[in-house]
Amino acid sequence: MGPGLYSDIGKKARDLLNKDFHTDQKFTLTTYTSSGAVHFSVRIIIQSQFDCNAITAASTKKNEAIFSEVQAKLKQKNVTVDVKATSDSLLLTTVTVEEFGVPGLKKIVTIPFPNQTAGKAEVQYLHDYAGINASFGLNTKPLVNFSGVLGNKAIAVGADVAYDTATGDFTKYNAGLSFTNADLIAAVTLNNKGDSLTASYYHLVNAEKNTSVGAEVTRSFSSKQNTVTFGTQHALDPSTTVKARYNSNGMASALIQHEWRPKSFFTLTTEVDTKAFEKSSKVGLSLVLKP
Repeated sequence: MGPGLYSDIGKKARDLLNKDFHTDQKFTLTTYTSSGAVHFSVRIIIQSQFDCNAITAASTKKNEAIFSEVQAKLKQKNVTVDVKATSDSLLLTTVTVEEFGVPGLKKIVTIPFPNQTAGKAEVQYLHDYAGINASFGLNTKPLVNFSGVLGNKAIAVGADVAYDTATGDFTKYNAGLSFTNADLIAAVTLNNKGDSLTASYYHLVNAEKNTSVGAEVTRSFSSKQNTVTFGTQHALDPSTTVKARYNSNGMASALIQHEWRPKSFFTLTTEVDTKAFEKSSKVGLSLVLKP
């Protein structure tokens, strides 16, 4: 019920304008267990047995490249362990501890392999009137990130900074402001070290039909260019949703998403460059299965 984290500022509009607009081919399969043991093998080399909440296998084809990953999520009381193996030989382990000693406090440790020096420790704290996120790299000269938001569920103001201890420079400093009521969310953020200003707007027109509209305007002060994106979504029925968006660069996108069973989605996306119709349009397909 509080202001959330800094990443939540403008998130509703970003999700409306960007979420599920994939022009790749993607397949995701997730299986769940309540408390039973799960056997699985990776490349027929490693075989393990443990209590597991979910195992997800995903594969994405982009152009001629195929990227795949297998992810296992285990949860015991307030501790969640997430292990992900990818096709580019990366093993990523994330340990999350909820309610870490204080209500609203969360601790997250991420360790990649083989590059363990790229690991990160993170702390999040959510309060009725504040949201704080701090992280630092697990190496001798880490990158330190800090973001904080003050306010409530109606209005919030926040800042997001990053400091590189190796160079002694601030690599990022952003600021944001958001206003929220029952059916409208407006946000303004200053990004890229003050070089760009983004204003976003989200309006829930009809809650029953999940009909909403949104827009985002970004002004780059260095290039003196403006980018405008607007979009909408509407539920044709309780299981089928359509979305569309268009930006000032002439890119038009549309998608239709059908939930053919609970938590299982089929999404078809198309994108057209209206300023160059001679180019082939892009078509994306996503299938998410969660038995």
